[in-house]
Amino acid sequence: MPRIVIIAGEASGDQLGAGLIAAAKAIDPDIQFEGVGGPKMEAVGFSSWFSYERLAVFGLFEVLKHLPDLLNAGKDVKQRILNNPPDLVIGIDAPDFNLRVEKTVKAAGIPVMHYVCPSIWAWREGRVKHISAAADHVLCLLPFEPEFLQRHQVSGEFVGHPLADDIAEPLSLATGRSVLGLDAQRRVAILPGSRMSEVQRLGPVFAETAAWLAERIPGIRFVAPFANQKTRETFQALWQSAGVNAPLDCVDGQTREAMAAADVVLLASGTATLEAMLVGRPMVVAYKVSPISYWLVRLLNLVKLKHFSMPNLLAGEGIVPEMIQHDAVVENLGPAVLAYYQSADGNRALLERFASLQGVLRQNASQKSAEAAIRMVAEGLTRKA
Repeated sequence: MPRIVIIAGEASGDQLGAGLIAAAKAIDPDIQFEGVGGPKMEAVGFSSWFSYERLAVFGLFEVLKHLPDLLNAGKDVKQRILNNPPDLVIGIDAPDFNLRVEKTVKAAGIPVMHYVCPSIWAWREGRVKHISAAADHVLCLLPFEPEFLQRHQVSGEFVGHPLADDIAEPLSLATGRSVLGLDAQRRVAILPGSRMSEVQRLGPVFAETAAWLAERIPGIRFVAPFANQKTRETFQALWQSAGVNAPLDCVDGQTREAMAAADVVLLASGTATLEAMLVGRPMVVAYKVSPISYWLVRLLNLVKLKHFSMPNLLAGEGIVPEMIQHDAVVENLGPAVLAYYQSADGNRALLERFASLQGVLRQNASQKSAEAAIRMVAEGLTRKA
């Protein structure tokens, strides 16, 4: 019976892997899945060698601290695969770990698929050579990625984005406010980021922007979801320092509901911008990195994109305001949020554009990824025969 090894390096990979496994088993119940995963993958029949949490290390200091164990984990995974070669190896995201494993596996003649194209189209384009050496086929979440890969002689396939499958239609204000127990006042959702470094960089200017808005929009309120208690407490302290004359409702997680409860979302760039688009909320996007990182990126010309937020990347133009680094200031962010309250026609046009983009992304990603995996297994078995 077919045997597929999956390596998922973090929670989002566990989610993608679970969807792929469930869809694949619906097609062929005899397929065996094993490797590195988490509880969601295990719940649909995956046999885990060890938890993905061993690989889920972020930040330079944390990576250096755990480097010996990460190297040992890589050796362990490679050895298990080479000692008992499967019909296919699928690395889900986590490119720093997975591409190294995949390169060794591919060199041994084992078919390799990488699920989620690294953002090489955004910066450090030269990294595409690592993908070419590591993977036979790449499953892409964004529609423009296969063409980019093809220009570099890498096989890619657009399968759609699972978030678009998960959020079937925009959420109503009433739904979001009901779930969170919020009233019907004008409300802005503030999402300064899930990591402490993001909150520390964007939190101050977001709190100052809230103060600016509170002076101009009578009765306005704010809601902010947080990934953990530390980021929540940090932002609350920044809020007090900014002297915001308006209530702030903090919630644990529930990012989607917080967006749905708001008229407008002020947020850090990242996957959250895609979620806001799918929920159906106008947004203002900001992004800041350390001054040294920004200086190096500019000096070395590592980023060649005109836009950085997901709605603008998908649209190929600036349909939502986005401000980076020195432009992410109150004088820009405040008026951009305020403009949404002053243009009902513009908001309707924007939401229609969001709906169109959602239709492009909604492709039943789990089903397509499963079909691609089964196809690669069949092709490999045919070659062996």
